[in-house]
Amino acid sequence: MSELRFDDRVAIVTGAGGGLGNAYARLLADRGAKVVVNDLDVKNDSGQTPAGVVVEAIESAGGTAVAHNAAAGSPGAGEAMVQTALDAFGRVDIVVNNAGVVRDRSFAKMSADELSEVLAVHFHGAFDLTQAAWPHLRQQEYGRVVLTTSVAGLFGNLGQANYSSAKAAVVGLARTLAVEGARKGIKVNVISPGAATDMTRAMLPENLHDKMSPDRVAPMVGYLCHESCSVSGEIFFAVAGSFARNFIAVTKGYENPDASIDDIAEHVDTIMDLSEWSIPGQAVEIPE
Repeated sequence: MSELRFDDRVAIVTGAGGGLGNAYARLLADRGAKVVVNDLDVKNDSGQTPAGVVVEAIESAGGTAVAHNAAAGSPGAGEAMVQTALDAFGRVDIVVNNAGVVRDRSFAKMSADELSEVLAVHFHGAFDLTQAAWPHLRQQEYGRVVLTTSVAGLFGNLGQANYSSAKAAVVGLARTLAVEGARKGIKVNVISPGAATDMTRAMLPENLHDKMSPDRVAPMVGYLCHESCSVSGEIFFAVAGSFARNFIAVTKGYENPDASIDDIAEHVDTIMDLSEWSIPGQAVEIPE
């Protein structure tokens, strides 16, 4: 099998100054993509931004990249990232929405700011950037978009009502965009990654840090970004070199047009039974 490459493709990766985004950006660049590396506009002791450090590493390895220093979800950041890609490379083909923050607290004590800050980065950041890139992807009738959910977004997690809500929201966004992009050659998928990063390392046993390297998630994202990717509207779990499909399904259930509350109570086990299920179809008529 020949190496899957991204020559002549341009990618934008958010939150790529470290962790998962860094791994994605380096992999894409190593395979020939020109990459816009996005991360916060903060400087280290040497005066470099996180994105600038990654760009320097990519260029030292023979790749091509430019930095865009701004918080994903901040006003105008999405349009500015796309403009950076157009100014530097003349096009955009791949959008990887990876940037994230956590503001964990119990639901009872969570503040409005802790909710809005998390939604701004995870949901609005993904929405704004993808919407800014969308006209260019539609015009060229080609695009690959990856959004990021999590096990918290799919299954819930203690103390993360804000984070899990944002991560569930991007699933709905991605599945709608997969339908709307189908006729224009745009494939949109979701990654649910598990990795030891600055955001998660302290919560993971030290003996798992190497095993859960971001580099072991990156191949799944790389495939979803490639022109050979054959799927859209899907959710993929990736952790420690293990890859699986998450999916939304409907059980065979219980049918009774005249059902009462009592009937539902009597047949709840049938409704819950997983022995027969199907995956709902998606609408095909898309409003312009």
